Amino acid sequence: MDNYFNTEERNVTSLDFELAEANQRFMVKVYAWICFALAITGFTSLFVVHFEPLLNFFFSHSGVFIFLLIAEVLLVVVLSARVEKMSLFTCTLLFLAYSILNGITLAPLFMIYTTSSIATTFFIVSGTFAAMSLFGYFTKQDLTKWGNILIMALVGLIIATVVNLFAHSTMVYWITTYAGVFIFIGLVAYDTQKLKDMSALTLEETEEGRKMTIMGALTLYLDFINLFIYLLRIFGKKN
Repeated sequence: MDNYFNTEERNVTSLDFELAEANQRFMVKVYAWICFALAITGFTSLFVVHFEPLLNFFFSHSGVFIFLLIAEVLLVVVLSARVEKMSLFTCTLLFLAYSILNGITLAPLFMIYTTSSIATTFFIVSGTFAAMSLFGYFTKQDLTKWGNILIMALVGLIIATVVNLFAHSTMVYWITTYAGVFIFIGLVAYDTQKLKDMSALTLEETEEGRKMTIMGALTLYLDFINLFIYLLRIFGKKN
């Protein structure tokens, strides 16, 4: 009888160890895709800024810029809604296309803010992102309740931001800025925990598992970019 329980205990311990390893492999791949996407976005922004004819084209054709913003939103919607029916190649291609589009639309930030303040903000965001992602990964607390609240707050933030495009209220601008910082800091932890839980249900070496890795990277990439934009409003020094 003792041997039976010892065997069962060893089996449970072995299963826990294998699950932890699978979680780690999945998350490492997610973070690798995030770093790759951020590198693409950064280099694209720098290319647009330093390639004057292209920069002038975007500034002189506001309709093109708006079209790119709409294309970004559509790419995220299509990826989220159709990922199960897409091939791995298509999913990867759309994710990389989104990273490039985001680099183009973020390029004007280099014209508005000093390069040093952009770099400083990037490092602040990187540190904050890493800390909250580690918290989300290792905490034993279920963050689902907080995640639901944060998602509702995000909807309110989007509505307030759209309204303020017409109202031009300085007070609303700063309220949404600080609210955005806290919302996306929380979402980094929540999304990390959600991805960790999802990884337990994903066979990482299958095509579906690899697509889930890319979608996980997209989720945290969006958290990073939005946190960067809101913190840049606070720490960025204008030219």
